Amino acid sequence: MLAGYLPVLVFIIIGVLVGVAAIAVGFLLSSLTGNRKPYGEKLSPYECGFEAFEDARMKFDVRYYLIAILFILFDLEIAFLFPWAVALREIGIAGFWAMMIFLAILVVGFIYEWKKGALEWE
Repeated sequence: MLAGYLPVLVFIIIGVLVGVAAIAVGFLLSSLTGNRKPYGEKLSPYECGFEAFEDARMKFDVRYYLIAILFILFDLEIAFLFPWAVALREIGIAGFWAMMIFLAILVVGFIYEWKKGALEWE
């Protein structure tokens, strides 16, 4: 029963090893070239490529949160579409129409947000 999870375990181990190897090579190369001396620009705080001009606790525009929520919504939609596409033969026509209803509800919500102007950025 657990033998089916062996490929997943192998992928996780390979991923961790590649990540650790990349960090180790970067650390080794920076040690060899002597580029570990920080300077003013390297240590300065930045966000989006420009200096901070207000307090970190400033209020954000609500549209920022709307865009973030919409991104999460459509990202989850894609996360539901992949397993659905893989299992479509087993779930049959009922599963197909259930997903079409789900997608229709999301499309109606997307059109509503578009008409309200939530996707426009000034």
